[in-house]
Amino acid sequence: MKKQRILFVLFFLLSLFSTKAQILEPIKWRFSVQKISNDQVEIIAEATIDEGWHLYSINLPEGGPIPTSLNLEATENYEVAGEVKEVPKPSTQYDNTFNMELAWFSKSAKLILPVRLKSPDVNVIEGYVEFMACDDEQCLPPDRVDFSLPIGDSEALAYDVAATAEDDNLSASTQESQAKETLTETSPETDQIASDDVETRSNWAIFWISFLGGFAALLTPCVFPMIPMTVSFFTKQSKTKATGIRNALLYGISIIVIYVILGTVVTALFGADVLNKLSTDPWFNLFFAALLIVFAISFFGAFEIVLPSSWVSAADKGADKGGLIGIFFMAFTLALVSFSCTGPIVGTLIVQAASVGGMAPVIGMLGFSLALALPFTLFAAFPGWLNSLPKSGSWLNSVKVFLGFIELAFAFKFLSITDMVLGLHILEREVFIAIWITIFGTLGFYLMGKIRLPHDSPMEYLPVSRMMLALVVFAFTIYMIPGLWGAPVNLISGFPPPSNYAESPHGVGYRAPGNGGGTTLSLTEDMHLGPQGIPAFNDYEKALAYARKVNKPLLLDFTGKGCTNCRKMEDAVWSDPAVKDMLTNDFVLTSLYVDFREELPEDEKYVSSVTGKKIRTVGNKWSDFQITRFQRNSQPHYVILGLDEKKLVPDRGYNTDVDAYIDWLKRGLKAFNEQQ
Repeated sequence: MKKQRILFVLFFLLSLFSTKAQILEPIKWRFSVQKISNDQVEIIAEATIDEGWHLYSINLPEGGPIPTSLNLEATENYEVAGEVKEVPKPSTQYDNTFNMELAWFSKSAKLILPVRLKSPDVNVIEGYVEFMACDDEQCLPPDRVDFSLPIGDSEALAYDVAATAEDDNLSASTQESQAKETLTETSPETDQIASDDVETRSNWAIFWISFLGGFAALLTPCVFPMIPMTVSFFTKQSKTKATGIRNALLYGISIIVIYVILGTVVTALFGADVLNKLSTDPWFNLFFAALLIVFAISFFGAFEIVLPSSWVSAADKGADKGGLIGIFFMAFTLALVSFSCTGPIVGTLIVQAASVGGMAPVIGMLGFSLALALPFTLFAAFPGWLNSLPKSGSWLNSVKVFLGFIELAFAFKFLSITDMVLGLHILEREVFIAIWITIFGTLGFYLMGKIRLPHDSPMEYLPVSRMMLALVVFAFTIYMIPGLWGAPVNLISGFPPPSNYAESPHGVGYRAPGNGGGTTLSLTEDMHLGPQGIPAFNDYEKALAYARKVNKPLLLDFTGKGCTNCRKMEDAVWSDPAVKDMLTNDFVLTSLYVDFREELPEDEKYVSSVTGKKIRTVGNKWSDFQITRFQRNSQPHYVILGLDEKKLVPDRGYNTDVDAYIDWLKRGLKAFNEQQ
C-alpha cells in the first residue's frame, strides 16, 4: 500500500510537470522607468525572446497578426507624450499567407514609450503590454502583461516580469518590492541583433534566383553571340595562353563589379527601408507592372529598347585604351549593348530583392553577374569548348520570346498587389488564374510553332527539345484550370490572390457541401461556412449540443485570425478532398479563435482559476478554455472529443502531412464509433 501511495504521488507530480511543460512562455518581459526631466519619463519594456520564436512589431497592416502595443492605464495624472520607439529595428518579410509585409523581432526587443507627468505627485505609473508570438510551427494567443512602476528619486528603477499568470496578478506593493536595480545606459552593441535564419534563407534564395536569371540572360540574342566573339578576341590579342586567360578573368570580374555596383547604388540611393516600402506600394507596383508589360512587348518583337548610342560610343572609346581600364570598359560596353535583353531581368530581380531588404539587392546582382561572367572565363581557359556551343540562330529569338511570356505573367502579380492594396476587386483570384491560363496556353502554342512573331524564322520541323518544353507548359496550363473552381493550385501559391479575395470565395460554381447523400447540407442558425467551405461553429457549447443531436464527434480547432500556421494548415491540409469530406460529413468542426477581441458581457467576465488572469474577451475565453482543459496555449491545436467531452485520440498540432492528418481523423472516428 505504501508503495502504491508513493507511485501515486510520483505520477501526480509527473502529470503536473508535463502539464506545465505544455504551456509555452517564449517571451519574458522586463519593465523600467527612466526619468528624462521633472515632467517627463520614459517607460521601457524589454523582451527576451526564446530561440526560434518571434515577437511582432507595433506597426503591422490591418488584416494580419495582432501587433505588439505598449499602453498606459487611463488616468488624469499622466499621458502618452509621443510614439513608441522600437529598438532595434524589426526584421521585415513579405508573408504569402497574409499577402502583406510583416515585421517582427527575434532574440530581443525594446519598446520605449515617452510619458508626460501632469502632476508632481505621481508616484506610480501603471500600464500593460499586449503581444503575440509565433514560431515556424505555432502561434500563441494574444497575451497581456501588466506593470506598475514606482517613480522614485533615482534616475531609473527596474524589475523583471515574466509573461506568466502568476506575475500578472502581483499587487502594486509586491511589484514595488521587486524594484531592485538601477538601469544603466545600454551600449549600442546590445541594441543590435544578429540576422535571423529567415533573413539568411531569403538572401540565399535571392542569390540562387538571380544566378538562374543570369543564365537566362546568357541565352538571349544580345548576350549569347558575344561569348565566342569576346573569348576569340582575348585569345588572339594575347601573346600567351596565360595572358588570354588572365584578361578573360579580369573581364569576368569587371562584369561582376559593374552589376554589384548597380545593386549597391540602388540600395544607397533609396535605402533598404524605401525599397521595402516600395515593394508593397500600390503605385510603384502599378508602375513596375507597366514596365514589365512594355519589356514583354519588346521581347515579342514589336520594338527594340536600346540605351542612347552616345553611352555605347563613350564605353567603346574607353575599351580602346587597353590594359585593365580597357577590359573594364569592354565589360561596361557589354552591359550597355545587352540592356534590351538583360534590363527586364535585372529590373525584376532588383524589385524582388527589395522585398527582402538589407543587402539583398547587392546579393542579387552578385548572383546575376556571376552567372553572366562564368562562361567568358571558362571558355577562355578552355577554348576548345567553344566548338560544343550551339550556333546562334532563330532559337535565340525563341528564348527571348519565352522570357517575354514570363515577364508578362509576372506583370500581373504586381498588378494584383496594387488591386488588393487599393481594394479595387478588379483582378480577383479567378480573373488572375484565367489570365495566367491564357498566357501559358499561348506560350505552349508558340512553342509548338502554331504562332509566329515578327523576328521568328520559318520552322521546317519541330525540335524534340522544343516539343518537350511545350508539353510541360501545356501540362502546367491544364493544372491551373481547376483553380477556377476553388482548387488550391499549390504550385503557384503566393502568385494569385488568396481564396478569400475572389468573386466566389469557394470557387466558381460552388455549392454548399453535401451530407454524403447528394443533398445540400442545411446550415443551422449557429453554423457558418468556415475555411475551405467546411461548415463550422465558433462556439463550443452550441457545437456540443449540435454534435449530440446528430451523433457526431467534435473536432476542436484552436486557431487565430492572425495565426499564419493555422492558415497554412487550412490551405495545405484541409483543402485535400479526403480531409475536406471527413471534416464536412463525419465531424462537427468547431473553430475557436483565441484572438477574437469582442468584449464579453460584464456578467460573463471572470478570473481564470488556472492562470489567474481576468478573462475580458471572447478570445480570452477560448484561450483559457484551451489552457484549462488541454494544457496547451499554442495554435494551431486540434482536439477530437466524444459526446462525453473526453478526448478520443491524442491532440494534434502543426503538421502539413496530409496522410498523417487523415489517419488521425480516422482513428478519432473509429474510437467514437466504438463508444456507441
